[in-house]
Parts: sequence; structure tokens; C-alpha cells
Amino acid sequence: MTDVKTTGGHVTGFLATHRKDRWWIEPLLTGLGFATFVVYSTWAAFQGAHYFVGSYLSPFYSPVLFVDTSAIGSVPVEHAWFGVWPDWLRDVWPGWLTISPAFLILAGPMAFRGTCYYYRKFYYRAYFTSPPGCSVEGARKGKYKGETTLLLIQNLHRYTLYIAIAYILVLYYDAYLAFFHQGKLGVGVGSIILLINPTLLAFYTLGCHSFRHLIGGQLNCFSCDAVSGMRQKGWKGATGLNQRHMMWAWISLVWVGFTDLYVRLVSMGIWEDFNTWG
Repeated sequence: MTDVKTTGGHVTGFLATHRKDRWWIEPLLTGLGFATFVVYSTWAAFQGAHYFVGSYLSPFYSPVLFVDTSAIGSVPVEHAWFGVWPDWLRDVWPGWLTISPAFLILAGPMAFRGTCYYYRKFYYRAYFTSPPGCSVEGARKGKYKGETTLLLIQNLHRYTLYIAIAYILVLYYDAYLAFFHQGKLGVGVGSIILLINPTLLAFYTLGCHSFRHLIGGQLNCFSCDAVSGMRQKGWKGATGLNQRHMMWAWISLVWVGFTDLYVRLVSMGIWEDFNTWG
């Protein structure tokens, strides 16, 4: 076989390439940006406190299944789906892990985002160098097996889609509650922030490849009258969102982190929430 280095082809060796541009900037910034979010969200989940203030609930803790009433800035008991943290759950809870409602619900949305096609692309490049960029030699050696071995778990994405949609509905309900304080209708900065959050998540989720396939796939004749109308319009709308899937992925990721930060800082008294309740 002819050596590719002598025929103008790709050079070989880790990170070897003929490219002259700064190809490494995108995977570097992407990797650092996502790592920052992971560190912050993990830290926020470990706090188990200051996730609720007034009528604002952090999306990292929604829905609250059980509440530890001793935690500062926790939701009222009636806001938790199943009331106070039960003794049997305390008994089986690992001693090194903070008793935090966030740990009971974060796996669902994290599974959806972590198996997303866009996120696969970026962390394969940024963290696994497989490959780090187009026409750039990566670290992977041996025969490529795709998602047939360890990464077979990526195929869960199509199923976690339903979990992600359910979370959007829950977060919209939280946003609705954020416009009421002690039974009085009003609006605050936090109300707007909580309303924007599920909207951005919806733009990201409904532009997902799995959602496009759900509403427009498995058809032999997409243009036939039998499948035209609302279904075709839905597919076209999802396609429009999918064309900016990367943008919605990052905007929604940053905003959900900011939403938690806003609720946390208002709960701690560091930030003041401007609202009509006084």
C-alpha cells in the first residue's frame, strides 16, 4: 500500500495534520465550557440548599420529590411531590453524599443531553480526540467499532427524549407558579428567567434528531396527502430548530445554569429580585 504521506494525503501521528488554521481552538473552548457547567452543576447539586425562594424553584431541583425541611432555602413541604425525606431513604443514602433532592432527578435530563448527537460530536473531539478535528489524526488506535460496544448506551437517546419532554412540562409549571407569591399574581425578574428557561430547553429538545424522526420518520411517502398537514408542519418546524441545534444546545445549557445561580443568590440575599410584590 502506498504511504499516504508521499501522495499528498493525511499525515500520520497524534494531532498531525496539514491544516494551517487554529483548528484546536473550537474543541478547546467547547471542552472547557462544558467542563465549567459540569463542575458548577455538580457543586450546586451537592449543596442541597438555597434552591428555592419566594415562588422560584431552581431547575436543578425540579421536580422536588422529597424535601429536607432542615435545609436552608428548601421548598415548603406541600411543594414536594412526596413530602418530607423518608427515614428509609435516609438509611440507604450513602454517608458521603449530601442529602439533596437534585440527586433524585438529574439523571434523566443529563442522560438526554449526554447522548445527544451534537454533544457526542463535541466530547468525542474535545475529550477523546476521536478525532479532535477534521483531517487531524486522533489518539484512537485499532479498528473502529462505533457504538456497538461500550458506547452502545448512546442509543438510549431516543428513549430519554420522552423524559426530556416531561421535564419541559414540569419546568413550565414551575414558571407558572413563579408568577404567584402568597396567592397574589405578579411578576418578577425571576419569573421571566424561569419562563425563558423551559422555552430554550424546548427549542433544543424539539430540534433533536430523535424528535424529528418521531414526527416525520417511518414514512414511505412524506409528501402524500395522508401525512401532510400538521405532521408535516411539525417536522418542518423541528427541522428549522435542528439547523441551529448547536446554538440552542449551548444557549439552553448556559441559561439553565444561570437560572439556578439566580435563584441561589436571591435565596442567599446576595441579589435582590425586582418584582411587583414588594
